[in-house]
Amino acid sequence: MPEWTLKYADARGEVHQQVAEADSERELRDRLTEQGYLVYSIKPRSESVAGSIGPKRNKVNLEKFLIFNQQFVTLVRAGLPILKSLDLLSERLTDPKLSKYILGVREEVKNGALLSDAFARQNVFPPIYVTSVLAGERSGSLADVLERYITYQKLSLSVRRKLVVSLIYPAVLICLVVGLVVFLVTYVVPNFAELYRNMDAELPAATQFLIAIGTTARSYVLGGFVALIVGVFAFRYWARTAAGGEAVDRFLLKVPGLGEVWLKYQVAQFSRMLGTLLIGGIPLMQALNTAAESLGTPVLKKVLTQAVKLVREGQSLSSSLRTTEIFPSLSLDMIEVGESTGALPAMLTSVAEFYEEDVSTRVTGLLSLIEPIIMIVMAVFVGFVLVSLYLPIFSLADSIRP
Repeated sequence: MPEWTLKYADARGEVHQQVAEADSERELRDRLTEQGYLVYSIKPRSESVAGSIGPKRNKVNLEKFLIFNQQFVTLVRAGLPILKSLDLLSERLTDPKLSKYILGVREEVKNGALLSDAFARQNVFPPIYVTSVLAGERSGSLADVLERYITYQKLSLSVRRKLVVSLIYPAVLICLVVGLVVFLVTYVVPNFAELYRNMDAELPAATQFLIAIGTTARSYVLGGFVALIVGVFAFRYWARTAAGGEAVDRFLLKVPGLGEVWLKYQVAQFSRMLGTLLIGGIPLMQALNTAAESLGTPVLKKVLTQAVKLVREGQSLSSSLRTTEIFPSLSLDMIEVGESTGALPAMLTSVAEFYEEDVSTRVTGLLSLIEPIIMIVMAVFVGFVLVSLYLPIFSLADSIRP
């Protein structure tokens, strides 16, 4: 008899994973539903094992996935069957990677799988999306749930795009400054060193120091560039590991100014996701698990796992999050008010909006300080180089003056 890997929640909201035997997925799903369990996913055991040891796939392009969902909702609202809608969209998608995954979803649905399971088996779609589709299937309002997800994704992408645009100018400025420094040290300074060597002139200490650095850097510039590239790739590989990602995340949280901004951005993302799921009718425990899995910060994921256990034991969400000692006190107060008034989803949305605006303001303020600092550092360095290089020429001119 075939074996299946299950992920389901019991009446208390506790999530379980186990292996069970059944002739078909439908039979096993019906059996669990009759027992009162909320089924998240059912996968063939061989497929689950292969997915756990195989290479991790890349995530889909969220902007193109957003366009797909807008078209998908339009077709579903027009009364087109889901399978036919997937057929039409998979043939017209401009992203070949996304098209491949949508075709995989279509085949799963054609073979009798639920739409949420079909998306989950591709292992590339956001957990919040899979959970939203599951809620839409159970409530019979798939189009409404997907429209809420589209609204959430638009807001999330808008905040991310604003941050990226704000960082472009400082990044370009830093690259130009680094390029100018490398050019002066490895090209201009050695040429002046050769000139002074031919003149057999006595050089000031500052000029000797600068020439020593320039001639040494010129000999190792290629090796240094290669070492830098290798170091960047090695750091990225290490940062993607569990230990490396957590270490980088803890470092970011401790950086003065930047750490607070990074934490508030993650809190805003968490609040936005949790509020969207609760508005869509997802139970609190399942919504918490999904929101925690969707975050990109390992530290926050770890503390949220502890908070989920406390909520499962009967504590309120605000008190559970307060024990983590990482969430801002204002966000906890707002969540507590939302729980006491029965308006938790709306209050979570307010928390997200408040911190998104706060992050945008703080980033703008930090960048307004970074730009003049970069210009001052560049001016001081260039001035030091010019004075050090031309000082011997002025000294020689004074010595030969009658």
